[in-house]
Amino acid sequence: MDSATLELARGWLVKAQHDLAAARKLATGPDPYLDTAIYHCQQAAEKAIKGLLVVQGQRFEKMHNIQILIAQALPFAPELERLLEAAERLTPYATAFRYPGETLEPDRPEFDAAMAAANEIYATELEP
Repeated sequence: MDSATLELARGWLVKAQHDLAAARKLATGPDPYLDTAIYHCQQAAEKAIKGLLVVQGQRFEKMHNIQILIAQALPFAPELERLLEAAERLTPYATAFRYPGETLEPDRPEFDAAMAAANEIYATELEP
């Protein structure tokens, strides 16, 4: 793999790591922002998978659907199939809670499940 590709993949993973850190920070303290924190969980997982796709030389469309991104990665990383459930949980948070609606923010258990799913996806042997 050439150095430009490696650097791009690392960039995706750094951004994913920053999203995870942002989610943790936003979810702590006496007045957490769980609506924004859960969005960063989704973003972390999305960027981690995109980093893996870059490593494999795979192009991807601009999208937020983590399930589709994982499906694209399955031919060269079949072990990712076990993450499809986590992807299904996270994908809606790209837009859910981002705008006024029926529910303005997730509850703590919903956020905790999203954070666990994002951490699981990020930690799955994605480092180039």
